[in-house]
Amino acid sequence: MKKYFGTDGIRRIANTQLTPELVYKVAKAGAYVLAKHSNHTPTILIGRDTRISGTLIESAITAGFLSYGANVKLLGVIPTPAVAYLTKKMNADASVVISASHNTFEFNGIKFFSNKGMKISDEIEEEIEEIMESGKLDELTATHDKIGVSEINLELINEYKNFIVNIFKDSLKKYLKPDFIVGIDTANGATYKIAESIFSELNINYKIINNNPTGTNINENCGSTHLENIKEYVRKNKLSLGIAYDGDGDRCLAIDENGNTIDGDVILAIFSKYFKENNKLNSNTLVATVMSNLGLTKYVEKNNIKFIQTKVGDRYVLEEMLKNGYNIGGEQSGHIIMLDYNPTGDGILTSLMLIKILLEKNIKASEVFNIIDIYPQVLVNAKVDDKKKYDYSNNEQIEKEINRLEEEFSGNGRILIRTSGTEPLVRVMIEGKDIEKIKKEANNLAKLIEEKLN
Repeated sequence: MKKYFGTDGIRRIANTQLTPELVYKVAKAGAYVLAKHSNHTPTILIGRDTRISGTLIESAITAGFLSYGANVKLLGVIPTPAVAYLTKKMNADASVVISASHNTFEFNGIKFFSNKGMKISDEIEEEIEEIMESGKLDELTATHDKIGVSEINLELINEYKNFIVNIFKDSLKKYLKPDFIVGIDTANGATYKIAESIFSELNINYKIINNNPTGTNINENCGSTHLENIKEYVRKNKLSLGIAYDGDGDRCLAIDENGNTIDGDVILAIFSKYFKENNKLNSNTLVATVMSNLGLTKYVEKNNIKFIQTKVGDRYVLEEMLKNGYNIGGEQSGHIIMLDYNPTGDGILTSLMLIKILLEKNIKASEVFNIIDIYPQVLVNAKVDDKKKYDYSNNEQIEKEINRLEEEFSGNGRILIRTSGTEPLVRVMIEGKDIEKIKKEANNLAKLIEEKLN
């Protein structure tokens, strides 16, 4: 089991758990592992979101890279997918995003990307941890003229902007209407400037909220994890569509004109159907995780689309896509990967593809619900002792209750239990036709887990 890396990089409370000392060691080991097969001085890109701790972590990670002998380009505040795109575009050897994604501001994190702009594998993360723990870090110290140098290059984000604009400018020009107005919630995060710039460039009518980051208000009652704000805004202003990004911009959820949520499963259904109709769905296959709604499973069966499910985490979706050449996959949370464009979840790209489909088909956002029957789903987090969070399957009482629920919901729902890779939580998810029943059962099971694992 990995000591530092979770399901999405390293994520901890900044400056107490994610200390500058730890960050320095991770950077030095990471630079070695990611560039050890290179015969030239490695170049590493660093981007961050708007958290107050971002520059602290950036300074420590830069020092680690420079100490190893790598050169660094600092991109400033920039969405995760932009860093992924630029890593390939600039032929960088690796990149890092400093972000805790949808978590509150006191957390921060480190996500490594390979030279292909893809999140690194479990195996590479384990190798980085081995180097950190091996005592070899002192041997990886550059001296004299081998010490790395850093440069600030905030303008590189315009390369990403041009890339996104060029995908959509011609198609949107045909279908845009003056009464089609989009509400955008940037979660006071990494998309707070670039989203507005891209929408303006594409001449999409929009209104924007939560685009004034203070360093401590990222994801605070806003963005893709707190949709109440954008829902009310869409209804109040009679908008055609609402878009909500998360803190680092790799997720996107949407709101229809009536204030209903269009989650990642619905977006995957819309996209897979559209791509299939246009003969662009590789191998007629959609990839998602085990968290996807049962309604998506029944939808793909009805539409004769092959469906592959992976364990939770967009990196596992991507690994499956790469292994077999699939081009669409994602998560219910709004990580949507379209490999024809970018090798990671991309909130802005996802939102623009959704807008394109709605305009091209000349349908309201609310009409997309006609294509998929979403089952009621309840997710309850059981707060447990971090050291015991993987022990739920070894507890006889918990296991007995899970088996009872699996038998009860068989055929008309399902139950899924998983441990958070980044927080001291065990997540209980139950689907079924009766919302009140599944709420009661999910809460009871979460309470039992808390009692036994604290």
